Amino acid sequence: MKKGDLVSVINEDMKGEIMSVHGDEVIVQDEFGFTHRYKKSDLLPRDEQFYHNLKVEKKIEKERVKTSKKHNKNHLILDLHFEKLVDNPTDYIGFERLFIQKQKLLDTLEFCREHRLKKMEIIHGLGEGTVQTMVINALQDQVDLEFHHLEILQQQSGNIMVYFK
Repeated sequence: MKKGDLVSVINEDMKGEIMSVHGDEVIVQDEFGFTHRYKKSDLLPRDEQFYHNLKVEKKIEKERVKTSKKHNKNHLILDLHFEKLVDNPTDYIGFERLFIQKQKLLDTLEFCREHRLKKMEIIHGLGEGTVQTMVINALQDQVDLEFHHLEILQQQSGNIMVYFK
């Protein structure tokens, strides 16, 4: 390093010209005319021609899958038909049935969140629409999820798709 060399400062956004060298200490004038004192070890020479002779090699990268393997699985299906939830469905009255179905729905939503599943299908079935209304109300109370349900198909569709964010 000698007087007149162009340098850049390590760990700072500053460049300038060497004004004088005194042992290990260098005085640098920045681009605005201010002088600064630095150790030689804090400076790098700026050679504009240094990078012009280097060849850039392009490496071919393998295409990577952006989603994890567990998210490529088939989605979770929750069937809320009461016969599939309990052993003796005739032992329960209507209110108890609806409560058990709702509890199963909430437990399954929590399971999906804990295991970071991305989508779930809820089969509520056709009928009078009591279970369907309960499912829609329960989903509307949840956060960080979207569900697809078309009101025009309310009596024709027996399932709802849920997507977790």
